[in-house]
Amino acid sequence: MQGRRNKKLFWFPAIAPLVSVILSTLIVFLTKADKHGVKIVRHIKGGLNRSSVHDLQLSGPQVGQAAKIGLISAIVALTEAIAVGRSFASIKGYHIDGNKEMLAIGFMNIAGSLSSCYVATGSFSRTAVNFSAGCQTLVSNIVMSITVLVSLEVFTRLLYYTPTAILASIILSALPGLIDIRGAYYIWKVDKLDFIACIGAFFGVLFASVEIGLLAAVTISFARILLNAIRPGIEALGRLPRADVYCDMNQYPMAVKTPGILAVRINSALLCFANANFIRERILRWVTEEVNEIKESTEGGIKAVILDVSNVMNIDTAGILALEELHKELLVHEAQLAIANPKWQVIHKLRLAKFIDRIGRGWIFLTVSEAVDACVSSKLTALANC
Repeated sequence: MQGRRNKKLFWFPAIAPLVSVILSTLIVFLTKADKHGVKIVRHIKGGLNRSSVHDLQLSGPQVGQAAKIGLISAIVALTEAIAVGRSFASIKGYHIDGNKEMLAIGFMNIAGSLSSCYVATGSFSRTAVNFSAGCQTLVSNIVMSITVLVSLEVFTRLLYYTPTAILASIILSALPGLIDIRGAYYIWKVDKLDFIACIGAFFGVLFASVEIGLLAAVTISFARILLNAIRPGIEALGRLPRADVYCDMNQYPMAVKTPGILAVRINSALLCFANANFIRERILRWVTEEVNEIKESTEGGIKAVILDVSNVMNIDTAGILALEELHKELLVHEAQLAIANPKWQVIHKLRLAKFIDRIGRGWIFLTVSEAVDACVSSKLTALANC
């Protein structure tokens, strides 16, 4: 019964904003509330702007300034449109194509510029009102556009006494349904930094504007990316018993370290200037600790360091220089450097930099297991020669 009653009243949320505007305007007009402190819309210029094609200038002193402002406006407009679109897409369960959104906004602003329109984007307030009214398809935008066109041509005088508070209340009434407390709690449980970005966006929009909220979220997200890039995870690898698999020894305490060999995995997609020295110093610190632990044992110390670079998608010149310095410092400790499972971009740049020739082509391996076996064989051969 409740479901049928709700279906019969599907039209109510659609006309509620219109009824609110009509009633509030009528009340203000009859009571003369504008003379007692109630702010009203007052005069609205009717009709559409005339064509401004003849005013377009592709040269002159103002073009550079206009291009600069246009670039900033485009970035803000696209960011806001994509963010708003994805928010409502996740609620409604459909997919947003960013390329189509950008094309639509581009053509929309090109057409608008021919009649001196403001920069247009996916409006958060308009989308929230449409969502609250139950709009489902793009036909709602066509109906809305026709309604706005007719209103500008015919009804602008009737909106003179419309209170600005009722316009704000229409937008605010659509917002509570967009606040997902469970979603925020889920983000808090999964990732605290994502939650900080979420809160930054929320308070930025609440107390400033959509642009400030987006800027806060993007800034926090970029700071997180930089933090992860500067201090990537580095794992000491050990061999699982009765298996030929090497994994993080902190995650799998049963993993066994191979004597005399330090296997390390770099958990960063990019080995670059931002993290190269950090990675090199961490590995050398481990080598020093290993040497101090076993310097009195009969095994002699670290004889090989294996770098598992399976997670490294690319490397720059600073990363290559850090590997060269690491190789030289390992030679001082009489240890060999080996590279395991490099991607083609990485191996290509190492070959161009002649780094492979320096460490030896025989010290590039497909897996950590092959590298360990080769290091053990080399170690046994050296002992036999002694």
